[in-house]
Amino acid sequence: MSGIESNSEDALLSSYNYELNNRLIAQVPVEPRHSARMMVVKEALKDSLNVKHLKVWDLKDELQPCDLLVLNNTRVMKARIKVRFRGGGLAELLLLEPHGEGLWLCLGRPAKRMREGDSLWLESSEHKPIELKVKGKDLLTGGRLIKFPSRYAGRQDMNQLLARIGEVPLPPYIQKEHFQNHEDRYQTKFALHPGAVAAPTAGLHLSDLLLDELKRRGIQFAQVTLHVGIGTFKPLEVEALTGLKLHHEWVDVDEKVLKAVKTCKSRGGRVFAVGTTSVRALEAAYLLGGGELQPFSGDVDLVIQPGFKFGVIDGLLTNFHLPKSSLLLLVSALIGRKRLLELYQNAINSEYRFFSYGDAMLITPESVLKSATVKSSKVG
Repeated sequence: MSGIESNSEDALLSSYNYELNNRLIAQVPVEPRHSARMMVVKEALKDSLNVKHLKVWDLKDELQPCDLLVLNNTRVMKARIKVRFRGGGLAELLLLEPHGEGLWLCLGRPAKRMREGDSLWLESSEHKPIELKVKGKDLLTGGRLIKFPSRYAGRQDMNQLLARIGEVPLPPYIQKEHFQNHEDRYQTKFALHPGAVAAPTAGLHLSDLLLDELKRRGIQFAQVTLHVGIGTFKPLEVEALTGLKLHHEWVDVDEKVLKAVKTCKSRGGRVFAVGTTSVRALEAAYLLGGGELQPFSGDVDLVIQPGFKFGVIDGLLTNFHLPKSSLLLLVSALIGRKRLLELYQNAINSEYRFFSYGDAMLITPESVLKSATVKSSKVG
């Protein structure tokens, strides 16, 4: 991995901005899922962007037998809950992650009224409301540390409570009139482990029918877990990106993933990450293994931006991301910031649908910057 140069435009947050008409922000997913549009990015040419405009269903023809798709199997929790202040006023908490002994990091609304020592009351199916305590403010995220009863210390126990009283959170750009029936469609078909507060949205495009067809054609699959949290969706606020830090998120990369990657590479296949979260999980495990993909389970705060040297992935299926986001930095590290912004302008001109429920981009290995790739023989 090499750092971004501080005197480069790539090191400035304002260099990752673009203008988007709100009507191109997808409010609902297309049906079936695989009918979303897909921009396929090929090798850069001097006088051409060299892209193909296809459908996600055509992924089956763009991949080759023995290629590997790495999926993020996190499941979005019903992490949004309503609470009451002592005086009876309503408020809202978005649970992000456990901090031990019943303490959870939450985003509160209205946060200014949630002061240390205050009580909040959670209505539940139990005989009486559950009392919560505001224990302090997290300076990095602006969130609140909320004390729940100790029986809700871990994700599994908390998820049982949230399943009864919570709501699946949606991004703020999704208008409320489109909230109906979103709890199923805001989950991937392979969602397994509850813990995320936002979906790994590239995976939303993969229908059961497409997954079955890919398997029939010899495409291999592996699953990692990255519980999408504030490290993924929190807006970046610093102009200088050289010292950028992201909030950690929990990752699990197991032996099955190592074996799948090793087998894929040994057969001449290519490793495609489905979504930026899968990229971060794989590349973090590679770096933490000292340049060798190793099993890893724990918190990761990896920043990927131009200058990063990838050690595992060869290509990426991803969505069209928000301006000035860490996700835009990651994709820029693969194909270059200037080219990425040109591709986004092409997508805007072609009226692609943007963000979580929007269309897809397939970054092929031949389109990846040579300076971004490291073909490592140290896998597994």
